[in-house]
Amino acid sequence: MARDFYDVLGVDRSASETDIKKAYRRLAMEHHPDRNAGDEGAEERFKDVTEAYEVLGSAEQRARYDRYGMAGLKGGQAGFGGFHHVDLSEALSMFMREFGGMGGFDAFFGGGRRARQQQQRGQDIRAKVRVTLEEVATGTTRTLKLKALDRCKACGGSGAARGTTPVRCSTCNGAGEVQRTAQSLFGQFVSVAPCPTCAAQGTVVEHPCEECHGDGRVRGERDVKVDVPAGVADNNYLTIRGGGVAGPRNGTPGDLLVEFEVEEDPRFERHGDDLVHDLPRSFSEAALGGAVTVPTPYGDEEIEVPPGTQSGTVLTLNSRGLPNVNNGRKGTLYVRVRVWTPPKLTPELQELFEQLSRIEGEPPKEASLGRRLWEKMKEAFGT
Repeated sequence: MARDFYDVLGVDRSASETDIKKAYRRLAMEHHPDRNAGDEGAEERFKDVTEAYEVLGSAEQRARYDRYGMAGLKGGQAGFGGFHHVDLSEALSMFMREFGGMGGFDAFFGGGRRARQQQQRGQDIRAKVRVTLEEVATGTTRTLKLKALDRCKACGGSGAARGTTPVRCSTCNGAGEVQRTAQSLFGQFVSVAPCPTCAAQGTVVEHPCEECHGDGRVRGERDVKVDVPAGVADNNYLTIRGGGVAGPRNGTPGDLLVEFEVEEDPRFERHGDDLVHDLPRSFSEAALGGAVTVPTPYGDEEIEVPPGTQSGTVLTLNSRGLPNVNNGRKGTLYVRVRVWTPPKLTPELQELFEQLSRIEGEPPKEASLGRRLWEKMKEAFGT
């Protein structure tokens, strides 16, 4: 059974953002692998506190976790929603982002290892995918054609010519870092810096590959299949781990970040998972009622408009809205009746309306039922 993220960080559920960040930094410093060389338990605890902070450090992720637990983070869509079990490289990268700019920090821990890891990681790729409202309703698949640096097939990504391999750097002896010692008024001071000979790689390519010239990567083009989850909205994104640029010399590849853009549909107003459709009706159609066909994201459906329907009356179609991206439950489609007034009357219509005005009576002075329903619906939308 997964541990509670609040317990992992040792904070209360009411902890402030500042308290959560302080707890993460303290525990990350305590269990950092560079402080606990060879201690696999410390490495696992380091990854655990990073996972906990990845969720609790985000207001949106924390709200989902508080309400639904782990189920709210996973949402039935692998890789969507921002949570996954991090590996050591990702945990170290997040740690460095949090401690970025702290003077002397690399020297304190030994920065060559992280410099080597960061250099070997490829860049992230950002892509945008446009989807229609019908595709949002059901989910869909897109194929992206990406042009980026990919692993060199000639050398297998090592950067070395066929039949050779990279050799250990003689300057740093494979550590990827060099230490410099200096005397000061306070005693001996040791600083650590990336190795200038191997650029923190730890190895040197003596005989570079002719295809990639020692980088381990060549420009290529590839197709990436993207599964678009049902219920996405503008600015939602999907992270495809390892889908970005290949890292140099078999380094860790970057990620592919896919951002979604939902095309506007003139038939609907979107309010989260709920939709609103305006249904125009003439005086006679509203008064007489009857069956009418309305659009939904899943196809047209027939509904019954009651006789005597007032302008602004709202009819509801449950589960005909959009699915929630986290739990899959579908919202509601609200059909808002708009009684249409002819802007210009023919002589025949003029006569008919005059006859109608003499027998229809005075309209009620109180707000109509349809208006009251619409006001309630607006309250539900928060508008």
